[in-house]
Amino acid sequence: MDIRLFFKKSGGAVQLIDIEKMQEWPVELPLIFIEYIRNTKLKTYEDTKVQKEVEKYLDEILENVAIPRLISVLEGENSEEIILALTRIEEISKKNIQMIRPIQPYLKKLQTIKDKQIIKLVREIDTNFQKADRRKELAKKRKIMREKEKLFIDGKISGEDYAKARKEYLTLKE
Repeated sequence: MDIRLFFKKSGGAVQLIDIEKMQEWPVELPLIFIEYIRNTKLKTYEDTKVQKEVEKYLDEILENVAIPRLISVLEGENSEEIILALTRIEEISKKNIQMIRPIQPYLKKLQTIKDKQIIKLVREIDTNFQKADRRKELAKKRKIMREKEKLFIDGKISGEDYAKARKEYLTLKE
């Protein structure tokens, strides 16, 4: 069977491709598929039972197909295959770094390979991880700063406390 069916209470059904069929896909495609379904389609299914079943199925795909296939390529001996996979992973990392978080530890191992192109791609992906982490940290600090600013305007904190929080925020921003 090439599809997996999830039946809604309303009588409708959600169809997703079967795991066996995904084995034929390029190595990075199952990750893209999982994120696409999670971010755009899952909310539209309305039936919470179906949402939970689909979420469980996506986790199964991640554990049994996406990550193992990527790891097998990254730990393999074929440099061309590794470079092709890393190129695709690097493109994904620019768009949505969370999709490739599970393979981050395996990227560190690739830095010992003496192929310059592999090392370059791993460094670019690592840079994308660092940028994403920094953006996340800045977002947290920005939220805290907005709260402090509101408290300062309302007169609930002193100018000294506000200045201290502002200094921390600006230091991180640099």
